[in-house]
Order: sequence, then structure tokens, then C-alpha cells
Amino acid sequence: MASGKKLINDPNDAVREAIEGLVETYPNLSYLDGLPEIKVVLRADVKRDTYDKVALISGGGSGHEPAHSGYVGQGMLTAAVCGDIFASPSVAAILAAIRAVTGPPGCLLIVKNYTGDRLNFGLAAEQAKADGYKVEVVIVGDDCALPPPRGIAGRRGLAGTLFVHKVAGAAAQAGLSLSEVAAEARRVSQMVGTMGVGLTVCTIPGQVTSDRLGPGKMELGLGIHGEPGATVADIQPVDVVVSHLLKIILSQEPQYVPVRRGSRVAIMINGLGATPVMELAIIAGKAVANLQLEHGLGVERVYTGSFMTSLDMAGMSLSVLKVDDSILARLDAPTAAPAWPVGSSGPRSSTTLPVALPPSLKKPPTASCRPSELTSQGKVLEIAIRAGAEALVERCEALNAIDAKVGDGDCGSTMYKGASAILEDLQHHYPLNDAAATVQEIGSSIRRSMGGTSGVIYDIFCRAAYARMNESSPSTIDAKKWSSAFEVANQAVSQYGGATAGLRTLLDALIPASTALREALDTGTGPVRAFLAAADAAEKGAEATKGMAAMAGRSNYITSDVLATVPDPGALAAAVWIRAAATAVSEHYQVV
Repeated sequence: MASGKKLINDPNDAVREAIEGLVETYPNLSYLDGLPEIKVVLRADVKRDTYDKVALISGGGSGHEPAHSGYVGQGMLTAAVCGDIFASPSVAAILAAIRAVTGPPGCLLIVKNYTGDRLNFGLAAEQAKADGYKVEVVIVGDDCALPPPRGIAGRRGLAGTLFVHKVAGAAAQAGLSLSEVAAEARRVSQMVGTMGVGLTVCTIPGQVTSDRLGPGKMELGLGIHGEPGATVADIQPVDVVVSHLLKIILSQEPQYVPVRRGSRVAIMINGLGATPVMELAIIAGKAVANLQLEHGLGVERVYTGSFMTSLDMAGMSLSVLKVDDSILARLDAPTAAPAWPVGSSGPRSSTTLPVALPPSLKKPPTASCRPSELTSQGKVLEIAIRAGAEALVERCEALNAIDAKVGDGDCGSTMYKGASAILEDLQHHYPLNDAAATVQEIGSSIRRSMGGTSGVIYDIFCRAAYARMNESSPSTIDAKKWSSAFEVANQAVSQYGGATAGLRTLLDALIPASTALREALDTGTGPVRAFLAAADAAEKGAEATKGMAAMAGRSNYITSDVLATVPDPGALAAAVWIRAAATAVSEHYQVV
């Protein structure tokens, strides 16, 4: 049964079913046998043990089709890792892709510049290196919507990333080494700029479309996740829109694309999902004329179509790449990737069998089990975990609604997935009498279920907390040890995520909570009241984010007047589970 005006079944199955349809359409593609958690599309002809060329892996959230799986094929990507809608793929999925296609020459990860993608792909790269694989990472940020500096987030990765895929793919197919392929990818990433315009807001499957964009309006400088644009303006004729976008992309200050009159360029006119081919063709003609007549550039190649979309958004993006003979040769090299664009060829197999999910090179640790009897501390830990997770499940829609105003509208859904996995694993897999091991298992639940930036951040949080708590025996983990682990976990999140207090992130709830807990315990306050004080501080910290300028995450691209209307969703989610856990513990001990 269709959901709303979408030709889908269950929204939660949309990505999986899209992958299954894709590999039935194109005979050279297959997927890893790990659906739905592991969503990896790969070349059916590549075997990791015998593949003698550099493997190229990219990916990101789904909803941008044909990116990224449509660019898997000889001459482009070796594998694409698909996350949930607008959510970064998990570390486990990325690591599975690396293991599935990487031979002795190594692999290059091409990553769009979003915090979640950088964290997940970076962590997967480090784990793969530890397993003995040769891995390099290239970050692409071709967004020209907002002038630098853009806090710690930097320029977003947009459709210009596809030029990097094509050039690097051709270089790898030609037999270049990993360092040489990475060098060509980085060179292209430094010579491309992109800017988009949206006429409508996209609809995430299973959710209500935002009504933020009124009739007769368009958003300039938007991203590809449905987040608001840099500015809102009246809809203008296409000549005016194209001229404005190209003027910004080719601005000599800050010179996103290093061109001057007489330079040669390739351009990509990219539809965002609901833009008719006729309109894209009109835009292509106007863009070529504008580049030649107004900017004095030689247009060597024109790519027109829907290459990196935003679900069903009406609108388009323009990408400009400075080229020379070597880059043009890479762009013109043959590829079997179905979306570059080439038609599928050859007979379709009657049945597409998935590739077996490759095992880790290291033996997985033995799973922990729930004790037959809980100690008093084990019972309290179970109460706190259950209360925090159930609170996040209950607040799913409310958190999504807040996130829709300042992000991509999935904070509640992301936290719901993690919380649901925790509640499920709580029944059988948490060694609750061992607090440190339980924290480690919570991280495992999160790692398995949560996508996006939040999943990686909470995974890092749990890993760091476990490492500190594991320094003590299970029987000696008292309130001060919990407090110390809380502080160390926050420090790890800050170190790897790049954020600190005051940047409108979940740390603006976690850090005040940790500080309040430590200060209360230091002054002799009992553990339960200290926990409640931490919850108070977390809520105040989350509320205070309304007055902060976002310097990290997707809210970094939202105007201050919009940010001032709601707290940071991640900080609010942190305050929700801390409050619920503290309240449940206080009720257990009958401390008011």
C-alpha cells in the first residue's frame, strides 16, 4: 500500500527495496548480503582477493538517487555505502564495503563534507587500517552557498563530488597507485564549485512535508538534505537565476573555482528530483551562454540530468569544474556506471544473488549475557537505561518536528532507532551487574542501529566511558567513577567531533550535566540528588542553545532568526534521556 503520495510500502523499507530494484535493473551490480543493516551496492565482477586495482568507495545518506549507487561500475566507484534517508551509513556498513572490494592496491574513500559522513568513514578507515588494509580518504566540499569561515563544519559536499568520482575512477581503472588516485581526486575537489536553488521542500517518506517555503518563493544556496537555503527570494526568470548562481560560484573572492577569462570548464546541471528534463535543458543552454559571454570561459563538457537529488525537491544545482587535457581525458574515459549517464547493456540475470557478507579479519568478541540474578546496582542500572530509552521513543515525533526547522527532520527517528535497539538488547544481552561492560554493550546497540552523526557520537561516548570505567573492578564503580567516566566521554566526543560547549550541539546539554554531577558530588550531595542536579543542568543547557550561533552540524547553515525559535535537537534529546533516567532512579529510591 502506498504511503501518502509515495509509491512505496513501509517507509522503513524504502532504501532496502530500492537497492533490490537497482541490482535487478543493472546486470553489473550486486549487493552485500547484510540487508537491511548493511546496505552496500558493489560491482558484481570485483573479488577482493584478486582485484588488482585501487578500489573506490563513496556513499552517504539515501534519498539522493542515483547517487551514490548509480555510480558503481567499471571506471567509477567499486562500491557505494547507502545510509538511511539523509543519514550517514554506519561504520559497520562502510567497513563491510572496504573488506568486500579492497585488494592489495588498497582503497580510496571519497567522502562528502558532512560531520556524520566524516566521522563514520573516518572511523571505518582507521579500523580497516588496523586490520591491515591500505586506505586513504578524500573529503569533498564544493558548496559555494555561504562565504567562509563556516565554523568547524566547512563547505558541504554537493553534486560536484561526482566529478571527483569520475576522475578518480578513471585513474584507478588506468592502474594508478593509491597515492596517485588520491592525488587526482584531491586536485579535482579543489577546482569545483556548486550552488543550488530549491523551488519546493522535499518530502521524507513517512513524514509530512514542511510548509516553510511559501508560494512564489525560492531558496538559494540550499543543501541536499532538505535543510533551508542561505536566502529566500521571489522566483525569478531562469536567466536571472543562472546568472546569479554562476556569479557566486565564479566569484574571485573567495575564488571557489580558480578560473580566469580564457579558462576551460566542465559544467553539471543537476536536477534535485522533481525538475522536468525540459527545465534542465533550458538551464543548460542559459548556463553555457552565460559562461562564455559573461565570464569568458570555454565550456568543454556539459552534463545535464538528475545526478544527485534531494528526493522529490523541485530545483537544481550548478557545478563548475576547471579542466585541462588530463582531466578531460578522465571525464571521457569509458565507464559502466549506469548514471554517468550510460544505458544498461547486456542480458539481465534471471536471479541476482547477493555477495556473501565478508567476515572481519579479527575474531569478534564473545557476546555478553544478562545475569540470572541482578545485584541492587544492576537493578538500578536497568531502571535508568529503560527509562532513558523509553523517553526517547516517546519523544520521536516531537524531536523530528524540532529538527525539521533547523536540520533534516530525522533527529527523533535516529534516536528512536538507537533507543529501540537498547530496549531490545536490554532483555538479554546487557551484563547489568557489570556497569562498565553494560556501557560497552550500549555502544554496540547504538553502533548496530543508529545512523547519522548522533550514532557515531554516542558510540564514541560509550567507548570512552567504558575505557575509564574498566580501570576499576565492577564492585568499585561508585557515583564518582560514573562522574569521571561522564567527563572523559564528553572530552572524547569533543576531540573527535570537533565541537565544544557553546556551538549548539548535544555537548551543550552533556557538558553542563557532567559539571553539575561532579560539583554536587564534590560538595557531599548524595548520588541520587546529584543525578537530578545533572538533569536540571542538561535541560537548562539544551534550552540555552536557542541563543547560540550554530558552528557545527547542519544547523551551521541555518539563519540565526530560525535557530532562535527552537533548541538544538541533539542537546534536547540528551536532556530527555538524562532527565528520564534520573527521575526513574529517584523514584526507585523514593528521593524527591
